[in-house]
Amino acid sequence: MTDPLGILIMTAASIGFIHTLFGPDHYLPFIMMARAGNWSMKKTSLVTVLCGFGHVMSSVVIGSIGIALGIAVSRLEVFEGVRGNLAAWALIAFGLVYMIWGIRRAWKHREHTHSHTHMDRKKTMTVWVLFTIFVLGPCEPLIPLLMYPAYERSFLGIILVAGVFSIATIGTMLFMVIYLSLGLKRLRFEKLEHWTHAIAGAVILISGLGIQFLGL
Repeated sequence: MTDPLGILIMTAASIGFIHTLFGPDHYLPFIMMARAGNWSMKKTSLVTVLCGFGHVMSSVVIGSIGIALGIAVSRLEVFEGVRGNLAAWALIAFGLVYMIWGIRRAWKHREHTHSHTHMDRKKTMTVWVLFTIFVLGPCEPLIPLLMYPAYERSFLGIILVAGVFSIATIGTMLFMVIYLSLGLKRLRFEKLEHWTHAIAGAVILISGLGIQFLGL
């Protein structure tokens, strides 16, 4: 592909891959939550894809509305920046609360102190909290670098660029989660087993801090 739209499509695939690979917040939360919650690989993959879809589609929807209403890209970038701050702080808050809960749980660890129904409800809530955070989080390069330039070519261009970017982003998230999760399973941390929830919360907290203060 040497035409402008073809270049945009290849750029969409490259940016989707690179911005996900170098954004550990795209996969570390799932890896750590899966390890702490003893999720199956099927559940881990489904949660990753669900959150990735919400993450990408929120920016696709906002970009499409902006294009349809003729909103300047600079105004959308400001809005996406606000969303990004909210998502970062939400991830920080989630990681901090989960870490504190994990520390208390490890400190007061007792066999069978909670019913399975209670724990199942907590696990379900955790998944939806993650999903909400990822919906809040914008795909920063999608709207200004890909969707608006694609719109100058054709409406079909928007669909192609957004679709390729989405596949590259979600695919990279899924690959990193599965690859690193399998590697983590090979490691044995018997002495730290009771602290896995606290460690997961700490990693998520650090990921949120990295986004907010280091721009990761």
